[in-house]
Amino acid sequence: MTTPHFKFYSKQDILYLTRLRRFETKLGERLQVITDQEQFEEKLNKSPARFVLFGIPEDIGVKANYGKGGADSAWLPFLTAFLNSQSNDFLTGEEILLLGHFDFGDLQYLIENHAHGEEEKVEAYRHAVQQIDEEVESLSKQITSAGKVPIVIGGGHNNAYPLIKGASKGLFKAGKLQLAQINAINLDAHTDFRPVEGRHSGNGFRYAEEDGYLQKYCVVGVQENYLQQNVWLDFVNNPFLDMITYEDIFLHEKRNFIQALAHATAFTEDGYTALELDLDVIEDTLSSAESPVGISPMHARQYINFVAMNSKPAYLHICEGATQLSDGRKCETTGKLISYLVSDFIKASII
Repeated sequence: MTTPHFKFYSKQDILYLTRLRRFETKLGERLQVITDQEQFEEKLNKSPARFVLFGIPEDIGVKANYGKGGADSAWLPFLTAFLNSQSNDFLTGEEILLLGHFDFGDLQYLIENHAHGEEEKVEAYRHAVQQIDEEVESLSKQITSAGKVPIVIGGGHNNAYPLIKGASKGLFKAGKLQLAQINAINLDAHTDFRPVEGRHSGNGFRYAEEDGYLQKYCVVGVQENYLQQNVWLDFVNNPFLDMITYEDIFLHEKRNFIQALAHATAFTEDGYTALELDLDVIEDTLSSAESPVGISPMHARQYINFVAMNSKPAYLHICEGATQLSDGRKCETTGKLISYLVSDFIKASII
Protein backbone atom coordinates (compact mmCIF):
# COMPACT_ATOMS: atom_id res chain seq x y z
CA MET A 1 0.00 0.00 0.00
CA THR A 2 1.72 3.19 -1.20
CA THR A 3 0.41 5.43 1.57
CA PRO A 4 3.27 5.99 4.05
CA HIS A 5 1.37 8.78 5.83
CA PHE A 6 -1.66 6.65 6.68
CA LYS A 7 -2.41 5.70 10.30
CA PHE A 8 -4.60 2.62 10.75
CA TYR A 9 -6.96 2.41 13.72
CA SER A 10 -7.28 -0.56 16.04
CA LYS A 11 -10.47 -1.49 17.91
CA GLN A 12 -8.85 -0.02 21.03
CA ASP A 13 -8.31 3.35 19.29
CA ILE A 14 -12.00 3.47 18.46
CA LEU A 15 -13.22 2.41 21.91
CA TYR A 16 -10.95 5.04 23.47
CA LEU A 17 -13.14 7.71 21.78
CA THR A 18 -16.41 5.89 22.47
CA ARG A 19 -18.26 6.67 25.70
CA LEU A 20 -19.66 3.27 26.69
CA ARG A 21 -22.94 3.22 28.58
CA ARG A 22 -25.04 0.45 30.07
CA PHE A 23 -28.22 -0.53 28.17
CA GLU A 24 -26.97 1.26 25.02
CA THR A 25 -24.86 0.34 22.02
CA LYS A 26 -22.87 3.03 20.23
CA LEU A 27 -21.65 2.95 16.62
CA GLY A 28 -18.07 2.80 17.93
CA GLU A 29 -18.82 -0.64 19.37
CA ARG A 30 -20.11 -2.04 16.07
CA LEU A 31 -17.79 -0.61 13.40
CA GLN A 32 -15.39 -2.93 11.57
CA VAL A 33 -11.61 -2.37 11.59
CA ILE A 34 -8.64 -3.84 9.69
CA THR A 35 -6.90 -6.09 12.18
CA ASP A 36 -3.87 -6.96 10.04
CA GLN A 37 -2.37 -4.10 8.06
CA GLU A 38 0.10 -6.44 6.31
CA GLN A 39 -2.83 -8.18 4.62
CA PHE A 40 -4.71 -4.94 3.96
CA GLU A 41 -5.98 -5.74 0.46
CA GLU A 42 -7.07 -9.26 1.35
CA LYS A 43 -8.86 -8.08 4.52
CA LEU A 44 -10.48 -5.22 2.63
CA ASN A 45 -11.84 -7.55 -0.05
CA LYS A 46 -13.19 -10.00 2.54
CA SER A 47 -14.79 -7.38 4.80
CA PRO A 48 -18.61 -7.53 4.80
CA ALA A 49 -18.72 -3.72 5.22
CA ARG A 50 -20.02 -1.70 2.27
CA PHE A 51 -18.56 1.65 3.32
CA VAL A 52 -14.96 2.51 4.17
CA LEU A 53 -14.51 5.61 6.30
CA PHE A 54 -11.25 7.55 6.58
CA GLY A 55 -10.04 11.08 7.25
CA ILE A 56 -7.65 13.48 5.51
CA PRO A 57 -7.12 16.11 8.22
CA GLU A 58 -4.90 18.54 6.30
CA ASP A 59 -5.08 22.21 5.36
CA ILE A 60 -2.07 22.21 3.01
CA GLY A 61 -4.31 22.45 -0.07
CA VAL A 62 -6.24 25.37 1.43
CA LYS A 63 -3.01 27.24 2.24
CA ALA A 64 -1.79 26.52 -1.30
CA ASN A 65 -4.90 28.45 -2.42
CA TYR A 66 -4.08 31.46 -0.17
CA GLY A 67 -6.76 30.32 2.28
CA LYS A 68 -6.94 30.28 6.09
CA GLY A 69 -5.66 27.14 7.81
CA GLY A 70 -7.94 24.99 9.95
CA ALA A 71 -9.42 22.35 7.63
CA ASP A 72 -7.29 19.82 9.51
CA SER A 73 -9.32 20.34 12.71
CA ALA A 74 -12.68 18.70 11.87
CA TRP A 75 -11.78 15.00 11.62
CA LEU A 76 -11.39 14.17 15.32
CA PRO A 77 -14.50 16.08 16.50
CA PHE A 78 -16.49 14.41 13.69
CA LEU A 79 -15.18 10.98 14.62
CA THR A 80 -15.98 11.47 18.32
CA ALA A 81 -19.55 12.56 17.48
CA PHE A 82 -20.03 9.74 14.98
CA LEU A 83 -18.66 6.94 17.20
CA ASN A 84 -20.94 8.07 20.02
CA SER A 85 -24.10 7.98 17.89
CA GLN A 86 -26.53 5.19 18.78
CA SER A 87 -26.38 1.85 16.99
CA ASN A 88 -30.00 0.99 16.19
CA ASP A 89 -32.29 -0.33 13.47
CA PHE A 90 -31.80 2.90 11.48
CA LEU A 91 -28.00 2.46 11.40
CA THR A 92 -26.24 -0.43 13.12
CA GLY A 93 -22.64 0.48 12.25
CA GLU A 94 -21.74 -3.01 11.01
CA GLU A 95 -21.86 -1.81 7.41
CA ILE A 96 -18.93 0.56 8.05
CA LEU A 97 -15.22 -0.19 8.07
CA LEU A 98 -13.31 2.57 9.89
CA LEU A 99 -9.83 2.60 8.39
CA GLY A 100 -7.96 5.52 9.99
CA HIS A 101 -6.58 8.86 8.82
CA PHE A 102 -3.73 10.46 6.90
CA ASP A 103 -1.18 12.45 8.88
CA PHE A 104 0.75 14.90 6.71
CA GLY A 105 2.18 16.76 9.69
CA ASP A 106 5.76 16.19 8.56
CA LEU A 107 5.13 17.99 5.23
CA GLN A 108 3.47 20.85 7.10
CA TYR A 109 6.40 21.09 9.53
CA LEU A 110 8.97 21.20 6.74
CA ILE A 111 7.19 24.00 4.92
CA GLU A 112 6.48 26.06 8.03
CA ASN A 113 10.11 25.87 9.13
CA HIS A 114 12.05 26.01 5.87
CA ALA A 115 10.06 28.12 3.38
CA HIS A 116 10.45 31.90 3.63
CA GLY A 117 7.89 34.49 2.52
CA GLU A 118 4.30 33.89 1.41
CA GLU A 119 5.02 33.12 -2.25
CA GLU A 120 7.71 30.55 -1.42
CA LYS A 121 5.37 28.91 1.10
CA VAL A 122 2.51 28.79 -1.40
CA GLU A 123 4.82 27.12 -3.96
CA ALA A 124 5.95 24.61 -1.33
CA TYR A 125 2.36 23.87 -0.32
CA ARG A 126 1.40 23.28 -3.97
CA HIS A 127 4.30 20.87 -4.34
CA ALA A 128 3.19 19.05 -1.16
CA VAL A 129 -0.37 18.73 -2.50
CA GLN A 130 1.01 16.56 -5.31
CA GLN A 131 2.35 14.09 -2.74
CA ILE A 132 -1.00 14.10 -0.95
CA ASP A 133 -2.67 13.46 -4.33
CA GLU A 134 -0.63 10.30 -4.90
CA GLU A 135 -1.40 8.75 -1.53
CA VAL A 136 -5.11 9.64 -1.51
CA GLU A 137 -5.50 8.35 -5.08
CA SER A 138 -3.85 5.05 -4.14
CA LEU A 139 -6.22 4.46 -1.21
CA SER A 140 -9.30 5.57 -3.17
CA LYS A 141 -8.40 3.12 -5.94
CA GLN A 142 -7.90 0.20 -3.55
CA ILE A 143 -11.20 0.77 -1.76
CA THR A 144 -13.30 1.14 -4.93
CA SER A 145 -11.62 -1.78 -6.73
CA ALA A 146 -12.63 -3.92 -3.72
CA GLY A 147 -16.27 -2.97 -4.40
CA LYS A 148 -16.56 -0.62 -1.40
CA VAL A 149 -17.74 2.98 -1.19
CA PRO A 150 -15.25 5.43 0.37
CA ILE A 151 -16.58 8.00 2.85
CA VAL A 152 -13.92 10.68 3.16
CA ILE A 153 -13.77 13.56 5.63
CA GLY A 154 -11.32 16.34 4.72
CA GLY A 155 -9.23 18.33 4.61
CA GLY A 156 -9.32 20.77 1.75
CA HIS A 157 -11.25 20.42 -1.49
CA ASN A 158 -7.97 19.68 -3.27
CA ASN A 159 -8.66 16.03 -2.39
CA ALA A 160 -11.53 15.85 -4.88
CA TYR A 161 -8.95 15.33 -7.64
CA PRO A 162 -7.20 12.22 -6.24
CA LEU A 163 -10.52 10.79 -5.04
CA ILE A 164 -12.06 11.12 -8.53
CA LYS A 165 -8.90 9.76 -10.15
CA GLY A 166 -8.59 6.85 -7.71
CA ALA A 167 -12.29 5.94 -7.82
CA SER A 168 -12.28 6.03 -11.65
CA LYS A 169 -9.30 3.68 -11.79
CA GLY A 170 -10.69 1.43 -9.04
CA LEU A 171 -14.14 1.06 -10.57
CA PHE A 172 -12.52 0.43 -13.97
CA LYS A 173 -10.26 -2.25 -12.44
CA ALA A 174 -13.33 -3.86 -10.81
CA GLY A 175 -14.99 -4.08 -14.23
CA LYS A 176 -17.74 -1.60 -13.37
CA LEU A 177 -16.68 1.03 -15.92
CA GLN A 178 -15.74 0.78 -19.58
CA LEU A 179 -13.64 3.94 -19.28
CA ALA A 180 -11.81 5.17 -16.18
CA GLN A 181 -14.00 8.25 -15.68
CA ILE A 182 -16.88 9.19 -13.40
CA ASN A 183 -19.30 12.08 -12.91
CA ALA A 184 -19.47 14.44 -9.93
CA ILE A 185 -22.11 16.51 -8.15
CA ASN A 186 -20.75 19.20 -5.86
CA LEU A 187 -22.78 21.23 -3.34
CA ASP A 188 -20.48 24.22 -3.03
CA ALA A 189 -20.38 28.02 -2.93
CA HIS A 190 -17.48 27.79 -5.44
CA THR A 191 -16.86 25.66 -8.52
CA ASP A 192 -13.25 24.76 -7.55
CA PHE A 193 -12.58 24.88 -11.28
CA ARG A 194 -9.79 27.48 -11.23
CA PRO A 195 -7.05 27.21 -13.88
CA VAL A 196 -4.28 24.62 -13.79
CA GLU A 197 -1.53 26.65 -12.08
CA GLY A 198 -0.20 24.22 -9.50
CA ARG A 199 -2.34 22.03 -7.26
CA HIS A 200 -4.49 23.60 -4.54
CA SER A 201 -8.00 23.44 -3.06
CA GLY A 202 -9.49 25.63 -5.80
CA ASN A 203 -8.77 23.54 -8.88
CA GLY A 204 -9.30 19.85 -8.07
CA PHE A 205 -12.17 19.42 -10.53
CA ARG A 206 -10.27 21.23 -13.30
CA TYR A 207 -7.35 18.82 -12.95
CA ALA A 208 -9.70 15.82 -12.89
CA GLU A 209 -11.49 17.05 -16.03
CA GLU A 210 -8.29 17.89 -17.94
CA ASP A 211 -6.81 14.48 -17.09
CA GLY A 212 -9.94 12.74 -18.41
CA TYR A 213 -11.16 11.21 -15.13
CA LEU A 214 -14.13 13.57 -14.69
CA GLN A 215 -16.81 13.20 -17.35
CA LYS A 216 -19.81 15.28 -16.24
CA TYR A 217 -19.68 17.82 -13.43
CA CYS A 218 -22.61 19.67 -11.87
CA VAL A 219 -22.26 22.26 -9.07
CA VAL A 220 -25.25 23.31 -6.98
CA GLY A 221 -25.29 26.41 -4.79
CA VAL A 222 -22.53 28.44 -6.46
CA GLN A 223 -22.46 32.03 -5.21
CA GLU A 224 -22.44 34.46 -8.15
CA ASN A 225 -20.20 36.89 -6.22
CA TYR A 226 -17.42 34.30 -6.15
CA LEU A 227 -17.74 32.93 -9.68
CA GLN A 228 -14.80 33.91 -11.89
CA GLN A 229 -15.84 35.13 -15.32
CA ASN A 230 -13.44 32.77 -17.15
CA VAL A 231 -14.83 29.79 -15.19
CA TRP A 232 -18.42 30.89 -15.90
CA LEU A 233 -17.62 30.92 -19.63
CA ASP A 234 -16.09 27.43 -19.37
CA PHE A 235 -19.37 26.14 -17.91
CA VAL A 236 -21.49 27.95 -20.50
CA ASN A 237 -19.46 26.54 -23.39
CA ASN A 238 -18.95 22.96 -22.22
CA PRO A 239 -21.96 20.60 -22.39
CA PHE A 240 -20.33 18.31 -19.81
CA LEU A 241 -20.29 21.10 -17.18
CA ASP A 242 -23.39 22.48 -15.48
CA MET A 243 -24.23 24.66 -12.49
CA ILE A 244 -27.23 25.99 -10.63
CA THR A 245 -26.39 29.11 -8.67
CA TYR A 246 -27.54 29.88 -5.15
CA GLU A 247 -29.24 33.01 -6.51
CA ASP A 248 -31.24 31.05 -9.11
CA ILE A 249 -32.63 28.77 -6.39
CA PHE A 250 -33.20 31.09 -3.43
CA LEU A 251 -33.33 34.61 -4.88
CA HIS A 252 -34.88 34.29 -8.35
CA GLU A 253 -36.68 31.05 -7.44
CA LYS A 254 -36.28 29.58 -10.92
CA ARG A 255 -36.48 26.16 -9.28
CA ASN A 256 -36.60 25.02 -5.68
CA PHE A 257 -33.77 23.18 -3.94
CA ILE A 258 -35.08 19.65 -4.53
CA GLN A 259 -35.70 20.48 -8.21
CA ALA A 260 -32.08 21.68 -8.43
CA LEU A 261 -30.91 18.35 -6.98
CA ALA A 262 -33.17 16.43 -9.37
CA HIS A 263 -31.60 18.35 -12.25
CA ALA A 264 -28.10 17.45 -11.01
CA THR A 265 -28.87 13.74 -10.63
CA ALA A 266 -30.54 13.63 -14.07
CA PHE A 267 -27.49 15.34 -15.59
CA THR A 268 -25.13 12.73 -14.13
CA GLU A 269 -27.37 9.64 -14.18
CA ASP A 270 -25.42 7.84 -16.93
CA GLY A 271 -22.66 6.63 -14.60
CA TYR A 272 -21.07 6.46 -11.19
CA THR A 273 -21.13 9.83 -9.47
CA ALA A 274 -18.87 11.38 -6.85
CA LEU A 275 -20.83 13.10 -4.08
CA GLU A 276 -18.98 16.22 -2.97
CA LEU A 277 -20.03 18.61 -0.21
CA ASP A 278 -17.98 21.69 0.69
CA LEU A 279 -19.09 22.93 4.10
CA ASP A 280 -18.52 26.57 3.11
CA VAL A 281 -21.83 26.32 1.22
CA ILE A 282 -23.67 26.12 4.57
CA GLU A 283 -24.50 29.44 6.22
CA ASP A 284 -22.34 30.32 9.24
CA THR A 285 -20.44 27.01 9.20
CA LEU A 286 -16.79 27.34 10.14
CA SER A 287 -14.50 26.95 7.12
CA SER A 288 -11.74 28.94 5.46
CA ALA A 289 -14.40 30.61 3.26
CA GLU A 290 -17.15 30.90 5.87
CA SER A 291 -20.13 32.94 4.70
CA PRO A 292 -23.10 34.65 6.40
CA VAL A 293 -25.16 33.69 3.34
CA GLY A 294 -25.70 30.10 2.27
CA ILE A 295 -27.89 27.04 2.50
CA SER A 296 -29.13 25.61 5.81
CA PRO A 297 -27.80 22.43 7.46
CA MET A 298 -31.19 20.88 6.64
CA HIS A 299 -30.60 21.56 2.93
CA ALA A 300 -27.22 19.84 3.21
CA ARG A 301 -28.89 16.79 4.74
CA GLN A 302 -31.54 16.80 1.99
CA TYR A 303 -28.76 16.98 -0.61
CA ILE A 304 -26.93 13.96 0.80
CA ASN A 305 -30.16 11.96 1.17
CA PHE A 306 -31.56 12.83 -2.27
CA VAL A 307 -28.37 12.33 -4.28
CA ALA A 308 -27.42 9.09 -2.48
CA MET A 309 -30.87 7.67 -3.28
CA ASN A 310 -31.05 8.92 -6.87
CA SER A 311 -27.56 8.23 -8.23
CA LYS A 312 -24.85 5.56 -8.16
CA PRO A 313 -22.43 7.05 -5.62
CA ALA A 314 -18.74 6.39 -6.30
CA TYR A 315 -17.86 7.93 -2.94
CA LEU A 316 -18.84 10.67 -0.47
CA HIS A 317 -16.42 13.51 0.28
CA ILE A 318 -17.20 16.16 2.92
CA CYS A 319 -14.53 18.82 3.12
CA GLU A 320 -13.34 22.28 4.20
CA GLY A 321 -15.05 22.16 7.60
CA ALA A 322 -13.19 23.34 10.70
CA THR A 323 -13.65 23.45 14.45
CA GLN A 324 -10.81 25.97 14.77
CA LEU A 325 -9.30 28.29 12.15
CA SER A 326 -5.77 29.69 12.15
CA ASP A 327 -7.20 33.16 12.89
CA GLY A 328 -8.60 31.87 16.21
CA ARG A 329 -12.27 31.44 15.30
CA LYS A 330 -13.87 28.31 16.79
CA CYS A 331 -17.04 26.28 16.38
CA GLU A 332 -17.78 23.24 18.50
CA THR A 333 -20.63 21.84 16.38
CA THR A 334 -18.92 21.28 13.00
CA GLY A 335 -18.01 17.69 13.87
CA LYS A 336 -21.57 16.85 14.87
CA LEU A 337 -22.91 18.37 11.65
CA ILE A 338 -20.58 16.15 9.57
CA SER A 339 -21.69 13.14 11.65
CA TYR A 340 -25.33 13.76 10.69
CA LEU A 341 -24.37 14.02 7.01
CA VAL A 342 -22.37 10.78 7.03
CA SER A 343 -25.23 8.95 8.80
CA ASP A 344 -27.69 10.31 6.24
CA PHE A 345 -25.54 9.07 3.35
CA ILE A 346 -25.23 5.52 4.70
CA LYS A 347 -28.94 5.27 5.53
CA ALA A 348 -29.97 6.55 2.09
CA SER A 349 -27.54 4.17 0.35
CA ILE A 350 -28.76 1.00 2.09
CA ILE A 351 -32.49 1.55 1.65
